[in-house]
Amino acid sequence: MFVFLFIEEVSPDNNASERAIRNVKVKQKISGQFKKEQSAQNFAKIRSIIDTTIKNGLNVLDGLSLIAKFEFQFID
Repeated sequence: MFVFLFIEEVSPDNNASERAIRNVKVKQKISGQFKKEQSAQNFAKIRSIIDTTIKNGLNVLDGLSLIAKFEFQFID
């Protein structure tokens, strides 16, 4: 329960979690809602990628362009 006492990298609060969902709440407040469930899922996936690249100190545009260039290989 008190992992943050023993591991320095663990934050004693949940501010990071609250900041992570703030973008979704702002989007809902501005537009009122997502029109389709798929749109909400797509927004969450893209926002997750952006937040992860920021947390890892990487360039967001580089990360998104790398994903956009990714070529899928289908196995028959």
